[in-house]
Amino acid sequence: MKEFVSRSVEETEAIAGEVATRLQAGSVLALYGDLGAGKTAFVRGLVKALCPECLPLVHSPTFAIVNEYRGEQVTVYHFDLYRLKDEDDLYSTGFFECLTGEGIVVTEWSENFPEVFPEGTLRLKLEALPNGERRLTLC
Repeated sequence: MKEFVSRSVEETEAIAGEVATRLQAGSVLALYGDLGAGKTAFVRGLVKALCPECLPLVHSPTFAIVNEYRGEQVTVYHFDLYRLKDEDDLYSTGFFECLTGEGIVVTEWSENFPEVFPEGTLRLKLEALPNGERRLTLC
């Protein structure tokens, strides 16, 4: 387990760059945290590190459910599981196919489907602290 503290959006993005060094094709990163915890900012930093040619296109996939960032070295699949009701909904997004592919899968609102993540999934909890900072705990 590793803990980080971020004092700004830029620091959250930089921490994501550090976490990106732990990922490779086939990796899954499940993000956990309340609304406003910094999940999308974190993904922006991750994509910046893994697929810099994809910027500035990174945004929350709340309504699209999944955004795909095709980099020169790897593709990042960014899922938002917030609006999905059940595994049938999740299946219809192509989520399970992405798990068996060569890309990196990153999910927001992972707590909504805890049973679907394969062994070896990295988990990152993001928490907004009362002083405006963010605590990011990777395990």
